[in-house]
Amino acid sequence: MSRTAVITGITGQDGSYLAELLLEKGYRVVGAVRRASAPNFWRIEHLLDRIELRPADLLDQLSLIRLIEEVRPAELYNLAAMSFVPASWDQPLLTGEFNSMGVTRVLEAIRQVDPSIRLYQASSSEMFGKVREVPQNELTPFHPRSPYGVSKVFGHYITVNYRESYSLFACSGLLFNHESPRRGLEFVTRKVSDGVARIKLGLSESLPLGNLDAHRDWGFAGDYVRAMWLMLQRDHPSDYVIATGKSHSVRQLVEIAFGHVDLDWREFVKLDPKLLRPAEVDHLIGDSSKARRELGWEATVDFCGLVTMMVEADVDRLAHHARSPQSIVSRQVSRG
Repeated sequence: MSRTAVITGITGQDGSYLAELLLEKGYRVVGAVRRASAPNFWRIEHLLDRIELRPADLLDQLSLIRLIEEVRPAELYNLAAMSFVPASWDQPLLTGEFNSMGVTRVLEAIRQVDPSIRLYQASSSEMFGKVREVPQNELTPFHPRSPYGVSKVFGHYITVNYRESYSLFACSGLLFNHESPRRGLEFVTRKVSDGVARIKLGLSESLPLGNLDAHRDWGFAGDYVRAMWLMLQRDHPSDYVIATGKSHSVRQLVEIAFGHVDLDWREFVKLDPKLLRPAEVDHLIGDSSKARRELGWEATVDFCGLVTMMVEADVDRLAHHARSPQSIVSRQVSRG
């Protein structure tokens, strides 16, 4: 009999890759989705005939209890969150509701309905913020530098608290930045890959960016969801840093992306002070030696491979769109 897994945030980047992985392993996959006026299913369109979608909301405790009672999963992956760091400055209270209280509602629903459910909680490298040491591991103290980072620290520690207080099998993955062609356009990696593709195809003339000297430890999302699953297969729950252990600057990201399509980035990148963060995090680079040792996890896609994968996907997407009949008609109409 196949195991059942619930994924909150299934319509996001990580949720879509995780759903694919679990389906490959023979799981029954149930996605928890919020009711929305405009469904955002583009990342999971190819999976809709193989997964189930159920209504649930991290802001609504009863909906979570009802979901768990009806589905009775063996595993629950809580990936739903307010995940865009700059937006957390605009909506700090809502960020806290989703990323802090939302996690508590999930934990409490599991505790009330079925404490045997194994929980994966999505923690974040943004919790380290103003870093105390480089690289960062599971014992590095937190010093978050955004409402998002603060909210994730609460979610992380409440997960630890429920694990220790109620003996829940609850793990947190302290995932460093992980990207893919399914990343939202608001994130810098996808903003760059989409911008490069548009410039290459003659759809844009420039790419506005903020701090080119910001450094991140970037990996491939498809690798990182595999670590989530591995955490829940252990005999005992624990928390793990998942990272490549290599740091790169936004400037390097831009150089590789433009270079892949034979363009000089300096001709197209425009610095925009409005895109700078109020408080930038320091040198984020993760030490995932515990995950390598205990989970047997390794990253399979390097930074250059990740960037070129994303650029090629955006070039293909935009070129296909430009060739579509609707696009041709709209351009003819705009020309009169």
